[in-house]
This record gives sequence, C-alpha cells and structure tokens, in this order.
Amino acid sequence: MAVERTLSIIKPDATARNITGKINTFFEDAGLKIVAQRRVRLTREQAEGFYAVHKERAFFDELCEYMCSGPAVVQVLEGESAIAKNREIMGATNPANADEGTIRKALGQNVQENSVHGSDSPENAAIEISYFFSTCEVVG
Repeated sequence: MAVERTLSIIKPDATARNITGKINTFFEDAGLKIVAQRRVRLTREQAEGFYAVHKERAFFDELCEYMCSGPAVVQVLEGESAIAKNREIMGATNPANADEGTIRKALGQNVQENSVHGSDSPENAAIEISYFFSTCEVVG
C-alpha cells in the first residue's frame, strides 16, 4: 500500500459544536497523521472556487452559503491508503445511512451538516490540498 495525502475539512457545524478534537481522534486512532492544519473562515468566493465542480448542481448555492457560515478546519491527513481510509472513517454522506463507528454516524446532523469533507481521489486530493496549503506548509 502507498502512503498518500488527502484533504480533510471539519465543517462549520462541527466547529460550532466544538468537536474538532473528537473528529481528529477518529483519524488518529485509524493511523492517519495530521501533517497540516489551519482554522479558516471561507469567503463566498473561496467556497465557490473550492466547490466549482458542483456549480451546475441544485445544492451548489446552499453548500457555499453553509461553508461560509462559520469557521472550518482544513487539514491534510497522511497515511497508508489515506484517501480510502479517510472516506471509510467519515462514513456515508447522509449520517442516517452511515455505518456505526463512523464520524458522520456519530457526529453528523444531516446530509449537509455532516461534520466532515474528504477528497475522493488522488487527483482531487492534490487539487484540494493545493487550494489551501503551499508545499512548505505540509510537513510529515
């Protein structure tokens, strides 16, 4: 298995509930290492740029508005098969459909306020990481 890096976002609903540490415990307990981390408050333009791939979808405006509604934590996770492992740890997008023991099942509130985002492919991980971090800010 290859060591990978993936972007993780702890969304505004989770930071508002002060559960950032609980979420990071899921990642660290699964063997992922946090190699970059920053608390941000996205502007509308930043949210639209990050989620541009969804621009034509009905939920785009609501998603961007939500992601600007409060602080989020952007971070880079590193580890063996980090992308797949992160997605497994997060669980299904809808917390009602997520497996027991996943972040979204334990802490998500609904489809939008599901506490976390994670990259879905190596290509998107590279794009998403570079959206928030320079190479000198990601340290292993």
